[in-house]
Amino acid sequence: MSNNSTAPVHEEDHTGPIKNPKQLLLFASFAFVVPIFVIIGLVYSVTTQNKPAAGAVDLEMAVMQRIQKVGMVEIRNANREARSGEQVYKAQCTNCHAAGLVGAPKLGDTAAWARRLKTGFETLVTSALKGKNAMGAQGGGEFDDFEIARAVAYMGNAAGAKFTEPPKPAAAQPAK
Repeated sequence: MSNNSTAPVHEEDHTGPIKNPKQLLLFASFAFVVPIFVIIGLVYSVTTQNKPAAGAVDLEMAVMQRIQKVGMVEIRNANREARSGEQVYKAQCTNCHAAGLVGAPKLGDTAAWARRLKTGFETLVTSALKGKNAMGAQGGGEFDDFEIARAVAYMGNAAGAKFTEPPKPAAAQPAK
């Protein structure tokens, strides 16, 4: 066998689909222009259609819900009469502590309160204000911190403690 092969070499096998500079120019322009028109068409399609929010019948209401305020300011009467521990218990605490829901000690259940009363009044007030276990924080709600403390004293005393109900703190004097 000799190294000189008599088989014909086909130049076409080693070239691409672009044969001349004119084809190269056309290919390059289409590769640039076609994606631009596709993007313009998509942007036009998205921006011109009036699409309500998912499940929204009233578009204006859906917009208002999306841009609603994050927080709100509530102005209360600082001079209102402070509520007693019993009033706060009946308004706020009775839902869980009357029925003993999710481990809440029932009002007057000395056995359930005994371990908690040993921790002291301040610890119980802190737990009520900040929350503990399944009980959510009560501070910052409808009642002032000292009213929550009064409710803690009321519930503790119903279980045999000798807590004194805290009085309403004195109003701060304006700076002169």
